Amino acid sequence: MAGNMLANYVQVYVMLPLDVITVNNTFEKEDEIRAQLKKLTEAGVDGVMIDVWWGLVEAKGPGEYDWTAYKQLFKVVQEAGLKLQAIMSCHQCGGNVGDVVNIPIPQWVRDVGEADPDIFYTNRGGNRNIEYLTLGVDDQPLFHGRTAIQMYADYMKSFRENMAEFLDAGVIVDIEVGLGPAGEMRYPSYPQSQGWVFPGIGEFICYDKYLEADFKAAAEEAGHPEWELPDDAGEYNDTPEKTQFFKDNGTYQTEKGKFFLTWYSNKLIKHGDKILDEANQVFLGCRVQLAIKVQGSIEISGIHWWYRVPNHAAELTAGYYNLDNRDGYRTIAHMLTRHRACMNFTCAEMRDNEQSSEAKSAPEELVQQVLSAGWREGLHVACENALGRYDATAYNTILRNARPQGVNKNGPPEHKLYGFTYLRLSDELLEGQNYATFKTFVRRMHANLDYNPNVDPIAPLQRSKPEIPIEDILDVAEPKLEPFPFNKNTDLPV
Repeated sequence: MAGNMLANYVQVYVMLPLDVITVNNTFEKEDEIRAQLKKLTEAGVDGVMIDVWWGLVEAKGPGEYDWTAYKQLFKVVQEAGLKLQAIMSCHQCGGNVGDVVNIPIPQWVRDVGEADPDIFYTNRGGNRNIEYLTLGVDDQPLFHGRTAIQMYADYMKSFRENMAEFLDAGVIVDIEVGLGPAGEMRYPSYPQSQGWVFPGIGEFICYDKYLEADFKAAAEEAGHPEWELPDDAGEYNDTPEKTQFFKDNGTYQTEKGKFFLTWYSNKLIKHGDKILDEANQVFLGCRVQLAIKVQGSIEISGIHWWYRVPNHAAELTAGYYNLDNRDGYRTIAHMLTRHRACMNFTCAEMRDNEQSSEAKSAPEELVQQVLSAGWREGLHVACENALGRYDATAYNTILRNARPQGVNKNGPPEHKLYGFTYLRLSDELLEGQNYATFKTFVRRMHANLDYNPNVDPIAPLQRSKPEIPIEDILDVAEPKLEPFPFNKNTDLPV
């Protein structure tokens, strides 16, 4: 019986605090972290997830990496008997209201932007976003002779070399490749630092000179040299119907609009594909799972606002070409099959009835669509919560999403998450009733079994398959299939 139940076990990870490594790249909280990790181990947690900040490690200059603090931290995790998921975080940490930590990308990279501000994502009004380099410079050798992708690849190579002991010992089991703002594969379409507030539709962010030139070349090749980037899509805090682009029968439904949206979303898919290909070469032969994060953000969860209207405006500006009749997540999932990568998605804890009605939000439908897209493509799919919650309702929603059709006592369930990461470790989580409920939650995720370190063993990473032609990737967007059935409630509540 226990053998069959083990196929229902979903691993639980906990995200470490943002400031576990200081802004000066030192590890000063060893005793505190050690005590917290002990409580996680006692709760049966499988492992922890950690941001590995490019802005800290390669701060001193091009090719000068300092891994000392991270090595000390990884040692403490290893001694606690926990597994480790490492995020290659090549974006800025913080910079939004209420952020406890601010870790920009390396100063010497930002210095290049002094002379050439187009290395940063840019909106139509010319505002630059310094959280992450525009994907327009992926292949431009502007950074002391290196392209952006070469910098990311070299960073991962240095990690691989310096963390060999933890990779070889099976401590590091997952490498999540950061692909944009907040580490997510999206455009920075809703920056609070530039005045965006929920539920604004956001803006298209492709007006740096590199992406502009790319679009002009693409339009010309398509026989439409007169087509320009959108000038009718409004501003961050507009509602869809206020804009010519998103209103009913708006630009998004015209030939020109469809061409732009295909180009904009394809650029993102290609960006993810190229960096995953580099990551695959770096970690070849290691027993790790490669992963990416789609959507969502720490401050707000997956882009669930305007999901219930035909234009899906907030998803489109973020780079997800998802409509009622077009699956903008299945295309991403199809690209990931080439790398056998895991798709990680947020807002696993949210219920539709917790959302305001004017935002036309539907986080539950969004989660169901994204998870179904991943499962249809045969991928591992993982989830996170978007906001810190300690209540049974949130945990039960996560449990429902972890095994949508419930537990199968005779073997693997119809569908299950590959893992779940709880955001985030704090004293509050480990106190009193919060800790008691969390412990119960972990046990339910484990299908009421004891902690088992041998669940879902990872094979050595094989070389990515050949590149999938973009036409084949776009083929899976239509017809948009119904999501798999999800039970209303979990069969193993906390």
